[in-house]
Amino acid sequence: QVQLVESGGGLVQAGGSLRLSCAASGRMFSSCTMGWFRQAPGKEREFVAAISWSGRSTDSVKGRFTIFRDNAKNTVYLQMTSLKPEDTAIYYCAADQAGRDYVGTRPDEYDYWGQGTQVTVSS
Repeated sequence: QVQLVESGGGLVQAGGSLRLSCAASGRMFSSCTMGWFRQAPGKEREFVAAISWSGRSTDSVKGRFTIFRDNAKNTVYLQMTSLKPEDTAIYYCAADQAGRDYVGTRPDEYDYWGQGTQVTVSS
């Protein structure tokens, strides 16, 4: 069982930066692939970034967002820069407990989800 708690969301002006954190409970964190997804009002949940236990990563927001993890702290981060109004959404952290060195991009590849943190970017 993995429990995830996101933090770091808020209101920021366009062009600003935020760092989201996701703290995980449980001893399985270091073997999990961790992902970030977001969901804007009226839209489907979409993939943002993911990182495997080995550090393999991928993201959909090239050059602006960076995912990284600290296994000693059981925490995964999403550093967001040059934020745009279209980045406004609830951001969710997710964990894939399968232990593969693989970064999934679909929500159904993840087993556990946090409650989400709101990011609002004003123009």
